Amino acid sequence: MNTRIHALTNRLANQIAAGEVVERPASVVKELVENAVDAKAKTIDISLEAGGSQLVRVRDDGLGIIKEDLELALARHATSKIAVQEDLQGITSLGFRGEALASIASVSRLLLTSNALDSKSGWSVRSAGEQMLSILEPAAHGRGTSVEVRDLFFNTPVRKKFLRTERTELQRIEDVIRKVSLSHAGVSLSLTHNGRLVRQFRAAETELDQKHRISTVFGQSFVDQALYFEETRLDMTLKGWISLPSYSRSQADQQYFFVNSRTIRDKVASHAVRQGYSDVLYHGRQPAYAIFLELNPRMVDVNVHPTKHEVRFRDSRQVHDFIYRTINRVLASVTPDLVEGHVADGRLGESTAMNMAEQMPSYAQKPIQFGARPGSYGQAQAAGGPKSWMAMSANDAGRDLSEQENQVFPPLGFALAQLHGVYIIAQNQSGLIVVDMHAAHERITYEQLKHSMDKEGLKIQPLLVPISVVMSDKEVEAVEQMQPELAGLGMQVDPASAESVVIRGVPALLGRSSAEQLLRDVVADMLEYGSSARMEENRDEILSTMACHGSVRANRKLTLDEMNALLRDMEETERSGQCNHGRPTWFQLSLGELDALFMRGR
Repeated sequence: MNTRIHALTNRLANQIAAGEVVERPASVVKELVENAVDAKAKTIDISLEAGGSQLVRVRDDGLGIIKEDLELALARHATSKIAVQEDLQGITSLGFRGEALASIASVSRLLLTSNALDSKSGWSVRSAGEQMLSILEPAAHGRGTSVEVRDLFFNTPVRKKFLRTERTELQRIEDVIRKVSLSHAGVSLSLTHNGRLVRQFRAAETELDQKHRISTVFGQSFVDQALYFEETRLDMTLKGWISLPSYSRSQADQQYFFVNSRTIRDKVASHAVRQGYSDVLYHGRQPAYAIFLELNPRMVDVNVHPTKHEVRFRDSRQVHDFIYRTINRVLASVTPDLVEGHVADGRLGESTAMNMAEQMPSYAQKPIQFGARPGSYGQAQAAGGPKSWMAMSANDAGRDLSEQENQVFPPLGFALAQLHGVYIIAQNQSGLIVVDMHAAHERITYEQLKHSMDKEGLKIQPLLVPISVVMSDKEVEAVEQMQPELAGLGMQVDPASAESVVIRGVPALLGRSSAEQLLRDVVADMLEYGSSARMEENRDEILSTMACHGSVRANRKLTLDEMNALLRDMEETERSGQCNHGRPTWFQLSLGELDALFMRGR
């Protein structure tokens, strides 16, 4: 074995770098399309053969590369996007490392043709030999650039063995194109495979065009059940489409997050979104979303990994809090009148009905009364002071509904009857409403308890016998720095030594039984995400149990006034579309759907 130090050849060095940048044909497409976007291209055409393993050709109408720069284009660490060290502190382009073309050229037969002028004559460049010397030749080409990559991994057969089937590789490339179509709506994209057009995204110039592009990526059912939002705080803007809780998936395959138009996979962002959906998603279900975060480039470091999928925020706690609170607020604002606008054509009702059929709850039989929220419909009916909708008189149970015909229908309409002691049947302007009375009342009670607890705060209960907890020096240092935050969460914790802390107080609602584990989880969250919702989650779990036991049970006979009071409370309660466990509380069948069931109008 030769132990002398020597310099690697350019090709071998680039092949080592390619191991990080070029994993499969989809990696090639990503790098080339991002280069086209950085070149301000308005149209990008991608052609493939054999899932990209035999050919990847990307052509754009961007700025092009002048003849004098073409020889450098295939050299490693050569780029037009940064020039000095300070440029790394605020990167605005998708590419900047100057490694992609050299890495791709080292494991394929690459031909780059470009024209930076308006003439039809351009130049092409390819690399040859171990030193990857550039060979320049004249070529006919319009304004823009074409990159042709043939026989990927022909000289690294070990890498080629790891490629999947042609269909699988094509699907990965399609996912790359979908992400670009979302992050750069003004760019036209087309994808051709083996001579057949597979995907085409026309440039989105209007709001309607953007919705069409979203529907192309997610499907029309997502658009029908998604909320668009925009929120700005300080120098950050968050916007995009998030699915209603009634639209969920078993896999996280429709979750796209972008930072300054860059597709990323970030644990801080994904955790914040997931936390924003807490309390409204059924167990194990995943939301769908396309969320765009815009912030000062100097507030985020994209120079973390060669693939540029990962980023590091300068203030991850602030970013996490902004994302979480925005998503939480948007979902909390979903009321029946807003949802009814989505279900006017009946499509949401059909989906929700299917979810409800799959997730039908079973109930205990013993009824437990619980008071109504101040200002509720039930109290408004009472002339002599506060009164629970559960305690209303049954004298009006047989009231003729004809007197309601001339009224303006509220979103959830007026109650007609009770079905099997479990469901409330109501009529609104659009059709038929079915309400799970236990699930609905459970949410109402739960939100009341949370509201009351938020007003009073998490009170600290001093411990008669403090709890000593052994932790790592890193965790003890974090506890010392986060004492104000821990106090706000209801915990009084003091460092005792370099590797131990003492818990002197815990949230009164939670008790001391799980104090040590709770502290460990909170500190772990703080270190990982910059914030923690463990206290709220544990508190909410207890309140959810209390609300479940304090809600109306199956087979409890309700009067029409009681049913209507519950409907009005639902219309005023946040997140009333789902119970505490994420199951739907109501769904609607439009008149069109009812007519279809009976073949009316055919």
